[in-house]
Amino acid sequence: MIPNTGSYRLANARLHASLTPEFGAAFDRDGFGLADIAVADGKISSITAHGRSKAPADAIDLAGRIVLPCFIDCHTHIDKGHIWPRKPNPDGTFMGALNATGADRAARWSAEDVARRMDFSLRSAYAHGTRALRTHLDSVAPQEEISWPVFETMRETWRGRIELQGACLLGIEGVRDRRWFDSLAKRVAAAKGVLGVVTYMVPDLEELLDHVFAQAIQHGLDLDFHADETDDVAAISLKKIAEAALWSGFEGNILVGHCCSLARQPDLDVLDTLDKVAKAGLAVVSLPMCNLYLQDRRGDHTTPRWRGVTLLHEMKARGIPVAVASDNTRDPFYAYGDLDMLEVYRMATRILHFDHPVADWPQAVAATPARVMRLDGFGTLAAGGDADFILFKGRSWTELLSRPESDRIVVRGGRAIDRQLPDYAELDELMVE
Repeated sequence: MIPNTGSYRLANARLHASLTPEFGAAFDRDGFGLADIAVADGKISSITAHGRSKAPADAIDLAGRIVLPCFIDCHTHIDKGHIWPRKPNPDGTFMGALNATGADRAARWSAEDVARRMDFSLRSAYAHGTRALRTHLDSVAPQEEISWPVFETMRETWRGRIELQGACLLGIEGVRDRRWFDSLAKRVAAAKGVLGVVTYMVPDLEELLDHVFAQAIQHGLDLDFHADETDDVAAISLKKIAEAALWSGFEGNILVGHCCSLARQPDLDVLDTLDKVAKAGLAVVSLPMCNLYLQDRRGDHTTPRWRGVTLLHEMKARGIPVAVASDNTRDPFYAYGDLDMLEVYRMATRILHFDHPVADWPQAVAATPARVMRLDGFGTLAAGGDADFILFKGRSWTELLSRPESDRIVVRGGRAIDRQLPDYAELDELMVE
């Protein structure tokens, strides 16, 4: 459908208002309007309301099919990806995942092993239409000396296809070793990465957060936290992160992932936390597929009673930037997934009710994470911007979100890419003991 010349016009495309900010046209109740898109030299040269002018005879009529900007996936773990065949989660619980991953990391995560699994994951994400991706990197010693060089090489290899960001990942207790943590922060800064930790309700949490923020300020780093991935109502580290941001005067971007326990807490506590999160300027990402898999798994043949996601609607109502992302892929934390952000959005719509109205929820997989990741021009469609977008068969949300859209067309720099997904058999030799 897309000519290889790189210069053409798409007529009768269905665009979403929240992802096409400069497009002035009438939109339906789900936020869609019909447009004509002109592409030349890898750029979008114009976006005009369909019917405003006569389309040229050689224009490609999309007949109302949806066109979205390429996805932005702001929370993944491609260093862990695809280890499930050799190290599955024994019981589907969070602790089962933590222990299994730790054992596999210690035994198997050589530079070659990490690089091959990362590349496999990125080829999958690219084929599905992801343009930028932030991955957490397990950075407990000595793994940081292995994974960060691999990541830096991978970032250069994939430059121009997927914009890669890396965030270090370690439990907050690791910050107690100040000398080692400070050297890690310096290493992350040298790699132009993001400083990240997993917060738990340890007795010295506030003191440890103070040091994390101090290191981020010293090195000019943004922050990315895993917080409160539990149903324990006493887990309030999201609030502690917001308080630390306020008292430190931190001016960088802060993204906090999971925040599951917030949905279990009393209303007055929730309101207090959300007010502080909004005031501190935090952004929050929910990981609906992974947390649906891990949270409230009881192990006694009973049905889970809650969804494991955080309060995105309440956050968004306060102006808190919110996103959803892939998280883990075929590892002990999530046995499934393929870094397909359409699948993530489809599941998020069903789990979190991103509908009635649809409003600007599509920003949660595109424009909002792009802003959090400081990626100018990503996550939206605009005249003068890169011609990086996805053509779907669906002509409405109900059509788009009812099928996998496996035959979608991913366009990068104005040209359709080869969407061949990597074969799992490529990883077979890595799974042999």
